[in-house]
Amino acid sequence: MKNQREQVLAAFYDIITENKQEMFDRLSQLRTRHMAIVVENMYQQHNASAVVRSCDLFGFQDLHIIENEFQYKVDPEIAKGATQWIDLKQYTSKENATKDCINHLRSEGYKIVATSPHKKSVTIHDLDITPKTAIMFGTEWTGLSDTALEMADEYVHIPMYGFTESFNVSVSAALVMHTLRNRLENSDLNWKLSPEEIVELKISWCKQILRNADVMEEEIIKRL
Repeated sequence: MKNQREQVLAAFYDIITENKQEMFDRLSQLRTRHMAIVVENMYQQHNASAVVRSCDLFGFQDLHIIENEFQYKVDPEIAKGATQWIDLKQYTSKENATKDCINHLRSEGYKIVATSPHKKSVTIHDLDITPKTAIMFGTEWTGLSDTALEMADEYVHIPMYGFTESFNVSVSAALVMHTLRNRLENSDLNWKLSPEEIVELKISWCKQILRNADVMEEEIIKRL
């Protein structure tokens, strides 16, 4: 017998198209929260938008956004609607946003990994991905804050072979996500969402494409 949340999803599926049902069923099986992406003080809109898009395309469901100094703004033309399909978690306390984010992730069991050319950093290929891991990216010019670096459990870098000191931050994020995605898929880790998480995710996706979805959900629950 279906539980309440499964019945809500079934009611939404009676409304949306079969094509959308197929997409939601297929893509929800490919999402992960074993890895989370974190960005701190990202102020260039095109980079912010590109990171959102990469999270969706590589199946990273959660993007944590630290706004100590700058508001995270997304350009719809670049993001291509990706904000509908991933979960954006924003931390806006100007003094404690970084600490708030890291403490929240730790409470959910995440290891905190800072992207940095730190002398103790490992390459993204050698990072231990067995535990749940949150990867932090800093600003375009100054990198991560001292607070983020001090609170991190580990440091990671992308191997580089040229004269330039670093990649553009959105490129860095995409390269890291691509590498981690490949490593997850080639591992024996249980990196996919739980059945309960998949139901909730598909409900949230349905609500993105249905008008007055919250009201509809309340009415469905009343009828159950």
